[in-house]
Parts: sequence; C-alpha cells; structure tokens
Amino acid sequence: MSLRRRLADHGFDSNDDYDFALACLFGPPPGHLRVLHVDGAEGRRKTAFAQAIGGALGYAHRLYHDFSTVEPPAPVLAVKLDDGSEAPAEPPLPAFERALVEACAYAESEPTVLVLDQLQHADFARQQALHHFVRHGEWLGAGGPVSGHRERLLVVLVSEAPLYHPLAQCAFRVWTDAQRAWAGWTPQEFGLGVEAGALFDALAALFETSGAAPTSSEFRLLLDDLAQRVRSVEHLRHALFGRIETMDRARLNAPECAAALERVIFELERLLISERIELGGG
Repeated sequence: MSLRRRLADHGFDSNDDYDFALACLFGPPPGHLRVLHVDGAEGRRKTAFAQAIGGALGYAHRLYHDFSTVEPPAPVLAVKLDDGSEAPAEPPLPAFERALVEACAYAESEPTVLVLDQLQHADFARQQALHHFVRHGEWLGAGGPVSGHRERLLVVLVSEAPLYHPLAQCAFRVWTDAQRAWAGWTPQEFGLGVEAGALFDALAALFETSGAAPTSSEFRLLLDDLAQRVRSVEHLRHALFGRIETMDRARLNAPECAAALERVIFELERLLISERIELGGG
C-alpha cells in the first residue's frame, strides 16, 4: 500500500506524494534526534498530517502534546513522614514533560513518535530547552535527566509561527497544503468511460479558475453527487463547497467562475442524456 493511501487511512487525505521527503528525513543519521517540521498555511491540516504520520509509518507508540491546551493548576499534595509530620509532595510533571519522558522511555525498545503541536504557544525558554534535547538527545527536567534514542525516536513539530531558528536548523520540513488543483485523472480511473472526458475537462477548467485542489477521495464523492443529485449551477456550488476542503466560497461565487460552472453543468447534462439513450436502446 502506498504512503499516500496509508496517510489517508490515518486521517490525512492528499494528492501529494511524501515518499521522497521521508526518504530524505530517514537518510544518513543527522547527528541529533530526527525532527520533522510540518509546515503549511492550513492550520489544523498540519496537525492531521502530524497525527497520521506515526500510524502510516507503523510506529509502535505515538504521543501527542498541544501547547495551546491550558493545564489546570497542579493539586497541592502532602506526604506523611516517618515522624508523623507532613511535607509537600513533589508536584506532578507538566503535560509536555510527561509526554517527552514517556516517549523517551518507549523509544528505548520500540519506534516512537512524539508530536509537539502549536509550538508557538511554548515560551522561549521551553523552545531553547527543546532545542537542547533535539541537539544532544538529553532532557534535563524536573523529574531528572532522560535520553532520547536517536534511531527509534522521531520528534514532529507543528507551529503557526516560525520555529526558533536553531530548532528549525535541526528539522527536515514538509509542506502539507493541498498544492495541485488537478492531478490529471482520467475517467477510467474512476470507473467511467471515455465519454466522460469532456466533463473531466470542464471540471479541470473549473478547478483551475477557482483555485481548488480536490483530493482523489473528495473528487470521487463529487462525481457521485454529479451523477445522482447535481442538476443546476446552484446544486454544483453546494456540492463543490461541501466536498472540497480547499474550495474558497467567495471565489466560487465570483463572476469569473460563472462560465466554468455553466460548462460543467452543460457537459454533465450531455453525459447523462447519452447514458439514458444507451440504456433506452436508441
């Protein structure tokens, strides 16, 4: 099964092929922990890729921390001493440190991925400490020092702002926005005959005009809408906006898309009429 299909099975649908990027990431040992910087402009689409990559690559353990999550105050606990008095207990580790320590522990024996999301919410001191961990494989936290295994631990970083420069220099970066408006699909790839070629050409022109970049699964659902339900330009607008994540509503309703939408409906009607004639026998 292709990497693209495995990513889709774990929640990240894309037309783009990340095999070469990951071959670079997992090339010669970099001299520090392997770090993948997931970049792009689609917000939580980056999170979807970061979450999917561990499953797609078959990592035994996948840990996740979101720096934008506000942690509740740690409870004040006490422990009884031998003399019956009480002393303050050690406060629990912050959620970030817990995830990192657990990832290091798992990576001692099995492949482990640690996803650190919304890194722009981590303060500068935390990002510096994270750079030290990546660079030297050691974390000097409140719970004592821990080490990250350089072959079995993958750190994945997601941020809505530029990474701390030294940290970015340790990472291999991938871009996750949908980039191709049309993947050159043919009707035969979707179980249709050559007579659907004109409809595919009309859809290609519409995607070019609207700037949309449907994935193959989105396009397959759109084709079903066209065959079963879409019978007007307004229907088509609803189907396009409903099915394609990258479809911009304002652009779809702009005057420059009107002719492309009309052409799709025209070619759809021609295709449906020809199919009815065939089914009717003449």
